[in-house]
Amino acid sequence: MTGSWEARYAAEFFGTLILVLLGNGAVANAFLKNTTGNDDPGLANGGWLLVASGYGLGVILPAMMFGSISGNHLNPAITIGQAVIGIFPWAHVAPYLIWQFLGAIAGQCLILALYWPHYRQTTDNEAVLGTFATSDHANSQLNGFVTEMVGTAVLIFGAMGLYRGMFFHQNIDIANIGVGLLIAAMVISLGGPTGPALNPARDLGPRLVHALFPVPNKGSSHWEYSWVPVVAPIVGAVIGIWIYKIFFGL
Repeated sequence: MTGSWEARYAAEFFGTLILVLLGNGAVANAFLKNTTGNDDPGLANGGWLLVASGYGLGVILPAMMFGSISGNHLNPAITIGQAVIGIFPWAHVAPYLIWQFLGAIAGQCLILALYWPHYRQTTDNEAVLGTFATSDHANSQLNGFVTEMVGTAVLIFGAMGLYRGMFFHQNIDIANIGVGLLIAAMVISLGGPTGPALNPARDLGPRLVHALFPVPNKGSSHWEYSWVPVVAPIVGAVIGIWIYKIFFGL
C-alpha cells in the first residue's frame, strides 16, 4: 500500500461506495418494477447473473483503482481478519471501518435517488428491502449465520490465495479480476439462502438507509436479523485467513 493514511481512508470510502453502487444497483435493476432489467418485481428478466455481475465488477473496478493505495479491503471483515492475523495495524482498523460504512451508506443513497420512481412503483416490500440488505429466506438465523460465515471464509481464503499465490505474484491486475470472479461465483453458488452479504458494511450501511429514509413502499428493515450479516462475516474472515496461514503461511 502507498500514500498517506488519509488517502487510504478516502480509497476505502470511494471503493466501498462503488461496490455498493454497482452491486446493490444491479439488485435494484433486477428487483424493482419497470426497470430495464426487470418489468416486474423479482428475478424474471434481469436474473441472478445480473446481480452476480454487478457485485463482481463492483469489486474488480475499485481494486484496479485503489488496490495499491489502501489494499482495497472494502469490507470490515477483511480489515478485522487481517488485523487479527497481524498483517494490518489495529490502530487503523476503526478508521477503515468508519469510512467503509460511510461509503456503503453513500452508495446506497445514490441508488435510492436514481431508482426513486421504480421504488414508488414497486409494492413488494421484500423486493424493496432486497435492494438494500439481505435476509434469510428459510427464516432461520442459524442458517443465515452458517451461510454468511462459510461464504466469507471461502472468500477470504480464496482472496489470500489469489493475491499471495505464486501464479499471480507478478500480476496483481489478474489477481484483482480473479477476486471479482470469485465474488460473482459466490453470489451465484452461495447466494440462494441469504443474498449473500459477506460484508458487514454492505449490509448494515444500506439497512440504515432503508430504516431512516422515507423509502417508498418499504416494510420492516428486519433488525432482528441484522446482526447476522455483521457478526458472521467477521467470524468467517478470521477462520478463512487462519486456515490459509496454517497451510500456506503469509
